[in-house]
Amino acid sequence: MFLNKAKYLEHIKDPEQIIIMRKILDKIEKVLKNHEIVYTDFLDPYQRRLSNSILNRFSDLNYFEEGGLKEAERKSIIIYPFYLNKKDIENPIGSIKIIGNFKKKLNHRDYLGSILGLGIKREKIGDIYLHDDFTQIVLHKEILDFIKLNLSKVGNQSVQVEEINLSEVKQGKIEYIEKYVTVSSLRVDNVISAVYDISRSKCLIYFNQNRVKVNWEPIKQPFRLVDEADIISVKGKGRFLIYKNSGKTKKGRYKLIIKIYA
Repeated sequence: MFLNKAKYLEHIKDPEQIIIMRKILDKIEKVLKNHEIVYTDFLDPYQRRLSNSILNRFSDLNYFEEGGLKEAERKSIIIYPFYLNKKDIENPIGSIKIIGNFKKKLNHRDYLGSILGLGIKREKIGDIYLHDDFTQIVLHKEILDFIKLNLSKVGNQSVQVEEINLSEVKQGKIEYIEKYVTVSSLRVDNVISAVYDISRSKCLIYFNQNRVKVNWEPIKQPFRLVDEADIISVKGKGRFLIYKNSGKTKKGRYKLIIKIYA
């Protein structure tokens, strides 16, 4: 069976997302043609929404998402023939615990950078949960043993890696800086400019370079409106949450409480 992939991708405009969705369609073909059980790379919420919009058009397969925790940001989609029972499918997702005698505090980027330095692709790693004395990482089982054998340092500090049951994974500490800003409008470029104290003209560079996402969706339009509960990321700067829209000042400016994630 060969799918008319263009038909399933016509509603997607972003070239990067089209590449990812073509991979999803390749996996769908394997399920329908060879009756295989397959799973995707770890996907963000926007990519999973796009994937689901395609998967839901096929009645001869089922699927579920797995990321360790229900509220996980990054999840893999397991796709299988409709006649199989979910409980009989081996979970391809595992988890590790990293411990060490840390002399200084390590952050999310330290752990991710050390793992990617081993030659592991980002798409094989799920969420990273930081705790006071250890860190838990969700990942594909196919790379678990490799990381156990090869990850000996994080941020120049010695670590030990052990496999843990996925059920042991728990939400970690989320570190952020709270900031209060006022903006003349809720345009996303206005908000980015205020949060990072940069000019609107510099903001435009980020949009032109496809470095801005709103709720994980790539955004090219600086005039896109955002509001409370939206998550905005700027590649190279970080990401932040519009935690609260407190209404307008007497001069008609919007008062926002922002959480800038570390």
